[in-house]
Amino acid sequence: MTRSRAQETDVCGVTAAVAVIDGKWKTLLLWLLESGPHRPGELRRKVPAISEKVLTQALREMETDGLVHREVHDVVPPKTVYSLTGFGRELARALAPLSDWGHRRLERLAEERAAS
Repeated sequence: MTRSRAQETDVCGVTAAVAVIDGKWKTLLLWLLESGPHRPGELRRKVPAISEKVLTQALREMETDGLVHREVHDVVPPKTVYSLTGFGRELARALAPLSDWGHRRLERLAEERAAS
């Protein structure tokens, strides 16, 4: 799905929602930010497989989509903190049942593997 799909208004609601969380890292970043504000370095330490470039791109896209707030403190060196907006917290709550379903699916797969 392309980034332009996140801006279209004539798509179904599920497509509109998936457009803003599409990608390998956004749901994980959303989940991490649910626990409170984080600096980019903290997020990189918690997700060591993500590159700085990809982290920055994902956070900027999430900011553009209204999911995260970026606050830059005027200190030397500059301090940037990301936090969920109300809209981002609303999305996280909406995804909770999907997460529960995913966990049940994983449990089912594990049971099927153990039985075979």
